[in-house]
Formats: sequence, C-alpha cells, structure tokens
Amino acid sequence: MLNYLKRDFQPKATKASIVHYGKARFTVLTPMLIRMEYDPDEKFEDRPTQVFWYRDLPTPIYDQRREGDRLFIETEALFLEYSPSEIGFNPHNLQITIKATGAVWHYGMENRSNLKGTVRTLDEVNGATALKPGLISRSGWSLVDDSHSLVFDAEGWLAPRGANEAARDLYFFGYGHRYSDCILDFQTLSGKTPLIPRFALGNWWSRYWPYQQEQLLDLMRDFQAHQVPLSVCIVDMDWHIVDTGNESSGWTGYTWNPALFPDPQGFLDEVHALGLKTALNLHPASGVYPHEQQYARMAERLGVDPETGQPIPFDIASPDFTEAYFDCLHHPLEEMGVDFWWVDWQQGTNSSLAGLDPLFWLNHLHFYDLARDGSKRPFVFSRWGGFGSQRYPIGFSGDTVVSWETLQFQPYFTATAANVSYGWWSHDIGGHMGGIEEAELYLRWVQYGVFSPILRLHSTNNPFHERRPWGFDAETTIHATQAMQLRHALIPYLYTAAWQNYNQGILPIRPLYHLYPEHSDAYLCPNEYSFGSELIAAPFTTPRDNSTKLSRQVLWLPEGDWFDFSSGEHYSGNGWIAYYGGLAAIPVFAKAGAIVPLGPLAGWDNIQAPQELTLKIFPGADNGFELYEDDGLTTAYQQGEYALTRLEQKWRGNELVFTITPPTVDFDFLPPQRLYKLVFQAVNDPEKITLRRGGVIFEQPHEYDAQSHTLTFAPLTLELGSNLTINLEHSSGLMDQTDGRLAKLESFLKTFKLNTYAKQRLHRQLAEFLLDPTLLVGYTDYLTHAQLLAFIEIWLGAQQQVISNDPDEAFNRIVNTNFTVTTKLR
Repeated sequence: MLNYLKRDFQPKATKASIVHYGKARFTVLTPMLIRMEYDPDEKFEDRPTQVFWYRDLPTPIYDQRREGDRLFIETEALFLEYSPSEIGFNPHNLQITIKATGAVWHYGMENRSNLKGTVRTLDEVNGATALKPGLISRSGWSLVDDSHSLVFDAEGWLAPRGANEAARDLYFFGYGHRYSDCILDFQTLSGKTPLIPRFALGNWWSRYWPYQQEQLLDLMRDFQAHQVPLSVCIVDMDWHIVDTGNESSGWTGYTWNPALFPDPQGFLDEVHALGLKTALNLHPASGVYPHEQQYARMAERLGVDPETGQPIPFDIASPDFTEAYFDCLHHPLEEMGVDFWWVDWQQGTNSSLAGLDPLFWLNHLHFYDLARDGSKRPFVFSRWGGFGSQRYPIGFSGDTVVSWETLQFQPYFTATAANVSYGWWSHDIGGHMGGIEEAELYLRWVQYGVFSPILRLHSTNNPFHERRPWGFDAETTIHATQAMQLRHALIPYLYTAAWQNYNQGILPIRPLYHLYPEHSDAYLCPNEYSFGSELIAAPFTTPRDNSTKLSRQVLWLPEGDWFDFSSGEHYSGNGWIAYYGGLAAIPVFAKAGAIVPLGPLAGWDNIQAPQELTLKIFPGADNGFELYEDDGLTTAYQQGEYALTRLEQKWRGNELVFTITPPTVDFDFLPPQRLYKLVFQAVNDPEKITLRRGGVIFEQPHEYDAQSHTLTFAPLTLELGSNLTINLEHSSGLMDQTDGRLAKLESFLKTFKLNTYAKQRLHRQLAEFLLDPTLLVGYTDYLTHAQLLAFIEIWLGAQQQVISNDPDEAFNRIVNTNFTVTTKLR
C-alpha cells in the first residue's frame, strides 16, 4: 500500500482568518498574502492542492468593514476593496493597494515588472529562453492562480476539485520589496525544501554512453588516479535493454542489459566500494513490455495474463499501477543498491486524470517512495514541475546546446529560480549536445559548476563531446582538476547552506536584489548572485580576449568592504568593477567578516564531516557562522541528531577576535578531535597575537605572507566542548587595504600579446601611469582597444555608473567621459 503518501497536511485556515461575502471568500493568511476565492455555488476549497498544503496559519491583525455593498479588508500592508458581481471577479470590482509601493492591482492586470521565476526545462535551448512569472516583482505584487490545481484526498492521492468552471482560487502576494519575506511565507504555505543528502553536493559524473560495466568502473578509477574527486556516478539509459525485439522503442526499460552489465550486483557493489552513490536513468512513459524480466509479475499485479504478452501502459494516475510500478520495477533495483532515480520525463503534460501533469506527480511519488522506510533521506532528480516543486529537489535542467551563449544564461537562470523558492538546479556542465567543443568553454563551465547548486558533468552520446577534466590540454587539466577539488572542499560550506535552506528557508543561490532590493544596481547584474551566506559569485562566461589573454567580467559590489575569495585582495563596494582574470581565476568575493569553512582539497572519499577544516576568515565586520553537520544520509536530523559548530568574529578595527565553539554533544558522524587550519586573509602583520584554548593561553606556529597579506596558523587540535579564541591586534589598523592596481597591471603585461619593447617601456612607467593615465597615449600604436580598456578600468577601480559588458561599448563610453585626451585615444 502507498500509506506513506498520506501527509500531515494542514490545509484548512482558521475561521478568524476568513471573510465570507456572498459568492466570494477571502482568507487573510499573512499581512501581505490574501487568498481570494469566487464560486457561483459557494463550494469553497479547504483541501490541500498541488501547490498549497498549509493554510492553517496564525490569524494576522486585520480590519474588515462594509459600506453599502462594498467590502474592505485592511492589513498593515494591504488594502482590499471588493463589490459583488454576477460575473465574479473582474477589473471593476476587485482591487488591492500595496501600501509600501502605492501600487494598485486590479483583477486581470498584467504584471509587467515581474522578476520571473523558472521554467520546466532547458531542453534544446541554445542561449536564453523565456522564463515563467515568479512570486516577486518590482511593483510589489504577484498573483498565483491555483484555480486548476488538483486536490489531495484523504489517502494522499490527487483528485479533481469538482468545482464550477467559473470558480477562481487566487493567491495575492503583496510584499512590496520584501522579497525574502515573500519567499519564506510561500514556503510556509506550500512546504519547505527538505535537506538534501550530503553526497549530492560533491561532483557527479554522467554521460549518455553505452558503457560496458568495466569501462565505467575503470573511468571512475581514472578519476581517482587523476585526483579528481567524485561523489555520484549516474548510469544513463543504456543500463537497460534498448534493443527490445518488440514494439517498444527501448527508451523505457527496467531490465539490466546483460551485454553491457553482465554482473549488475557486482557493478553496484564496486561503485559503492569506491565511495560513490549511483542512480539509474528512467524514461517511464512507454510502460512495461514483455521483454522485461519484471513483466510477468507486473502483469499479474494489474490483472493482465502474462501469456498474452500484452504491453502494460504507463498510467501514473492509477493507484494500482503506481503501487506495482514501485513494488515490481523500482524496489528490487533499490535493494540491489540503486541509491536514487533520475526521472527523465519528456513526454508531455497529459495523463489519464484530467489536469494531472505526470512530471509533477512522478516527482511527488518518487520523492516519498524513496523515503518509505522513514529513515532514508529522499530526493528526486527530475525537471521542474511547477509551483511547489521546492519540496522535491534536485532539478535536472535538460539537454542544452553546447555554446558560450548557453553558459552565459545559466547563472541568471539558476539564481532567478529563487523567485519561485527553487534552489537546487543541476545543469549539464559542459553542455549536452551540438555546438563547438572548446577547452576554454569546458573549463569555464566547470568553474561555474563549482559555484552552482550541483556540479554534474554530462553530455550526449557523441564521441566528440569530452567531459573528462584531463581530456583536453595540460593547462585545462590543471585548472579543471583544481576547480573540482575546490568543489569538494566547499562541501562543509555548501552543506550548511543546504541546512539553512531547510531550517530557515534561505535559498543557497539568490539574485542580489533579494539582499539589496532598494538598490537599482542590484537589478542590473543578472549573472551575479549570492552563494551561501558569505560569498558573491559572478563566474566568467565569455571567452578570453585574444590580445589580453584574459577574461573580463563586469560586476556590482554593494556598499562595504569586499575581498577576492582566492587572493584576498580588498575592494571597496558601492560601485561597479571590471574583473580580469586568466584561466585559473573565478570571480568570487567574500563579504566583510566572512567565515568560510573548507574541507580538504586532496583526497577521493572526502564527503563526510572532515577530520581537518580550513577556515578562511576575512576582516572588516562582526559576523557569525554556524557550521552544520549530521550523518548526511538519514532523516535523524529531524529528531535533533545534528551538530553546530559556532564560528564567530568580533571586529574592532585595530583588533580581531575569532572564536571557535565546537559542539558539546558527541555524535558518531563527528571526529572526536578536529584539526583547524586558520587562514586570515587581507590582514596586516599583527603586532600582537594571543591564543586561548579552554581559557588557557598557548603558542601556535604561524607565518605571515607579506605579498598576499595572509596570516596562516599551523593546524591546531580542538576536542568537542573545548573553545578556541584568537586575538589579532595592530595599532594602525588590522585590515589590509593596499592598492593592488600596480601589481595587477604588472601581471597584465605578462599575459598581453604585445611587442616586448613596448612591454618593457610601459613597465617602467606603470607607477607614473597610476598618477597620469594620459601616458597611455604614447602606446596607442601598440595597444589594442581591449588592452587599453583593461589598463583604464583597473586605473579607474570601482565606478558609480554601470559598466557595459560589451568591451567595445565600455571602451567608447570611458574614452568619451573620463579623459582629457579623448581625441588622441580615439
């Protein structure tokens, strides 16, 4: 039986929150969220729908009154006006004023300032595609029409509403620019994102390719030999029989292909022995044909005589089919060792139940079926099924075209999904199909993958697509390997972000306007986003210039102090910068006071709570970070079996006080002792250092790198329950704010494709150039526009006006507005 589908829904709102007026019913769910129903038969819906499960919320303070036939409902944020009409809701009888913005919504109004949400799939997309509306807009309101959503019955199964066709069920979100509050309240009403398994945050390998089982195992060992860590090995559709000998196309299958996998159990055992989790690809739409090993059992369960060989059609809307679908087809494979499923549904939105999109239902069913024993932590890997899909991570974004344009779209696409509370998109890193394979494009995609929710290498079955980090040239191998090692080192930080998503509703990746909604610049940097609580990322998504040999990324830094996450270089915020970097560089910035825990860079099996942690600490502000850890696999965290390590910085300008407070409770998943390597970046060499462990002062070896302004302590041991405090002091200011422009320009000269005599002359004048940039006039016969632009933008530093992403446009704009020698530079 599918008893595990019965959820603890709380769908009925409290009576005090409801205003019933004729054929309309209004439910004040929060001061900024009102449900509006109209039904000619006055049969209003109190059952949970596909989207909204938890309407039983505390009644907010509101006022209602009637003047004649007009109804007024007022909260601290909204003012609703309604007059009954025989034609139901219409633009003339229903409106809401958003007090924060003064905007007035009328029924049927188009929301032209909606900041968008996401889309079902990026299949066959080359570059950008249109996104569906999200929950937030600059005008301060959005509307979710839930009129056609199905409802859950008492058994946890979906059923039609049975409502009048004229009935309407609308949810008005009037949050002004309180975007984060809007997303959090949507989660409260719809359901929060569960905590994903820790292993999902490591590197995944996947490829549509007919691997022999030993070939695939050898490939996994090759990753290990190349010191490229992995946590997941996905087997695409060739795991099962594809040449069926009957009318089946072979896309659907549940029987191991003996020609490729002669020993499936041995294969799965060896994958696990390598420290990896695995998933199998599913295309379930064709049903079950008689070539399947499970056919006879499936047929008998559904009342079909196996001797007839009659195909069993796919009918996920049928409880009987669904129960057999899991019992006969999936559970035996899970017992063999399949850890999760890749549901690759591409066959449309229709099913035998009118209004039921199979994708949504497959996601729901697979998620809860994987959790049926009450212990295993579930997730499903599938496409986005619409509002409410935050309950079913992780998202598979589909089969994209290999191109720079596709890569350029993905940071915006991924961050914007936060506007529908969807935080765990997984892309085909490197692109899926077609296009032109380039080593640089592959590398930049991998680097973006490091700072995306899930890093999964994948491509179609074309031998000219390469996804192995060592499959290109030596330089690409080095940088791609380092990137994938960094991804695994970031797991402690990312897993804490996953916990924050579950526990606090904070998305792991957000557009900057979520954090800075009143700053117009935050809306103008679509490829820039917050990555966890401490970092801002804007990975390179365009190729290097041929003359500078550098990539260029334009980004906005909010007000305050910011630091290059890799080098520690200080940047002043409240402006736009052009960031230049070679193949190893990834534009990622730490906020003032940032604390970023990192696991080991080296090693293969480094998914679980590490024995040694590196803490990267940046100066400039008070800050705290609670490192979250648990067993990574089960639901025991829901019963309190998790540990928090408190990391805290107190900033006083001339002094930094950093404290580590480990957990006091011992769990099996925690090492009894932990080594901490503390790295303080962007600090001046302290005049005084004091360390206390358990209140006792002690000495610890350390070294200061004057070039990078980094103080590093040798790893020190802390036991559970033993605190550590470090005081760093410098009388003239602890934070380093060295002007790094000269060093940066010197590095540029090394990479520029430029006459060496010109390089030599220019190098001698670099310091003078910083005082008088018109010296560049003497080099206009040597320097390309891209090289001139790089020099000028570094000289300018942060700018108040938006910098163009197009280098030619940026060059012309700067020349026309910033220099007295514009005619010569032109």
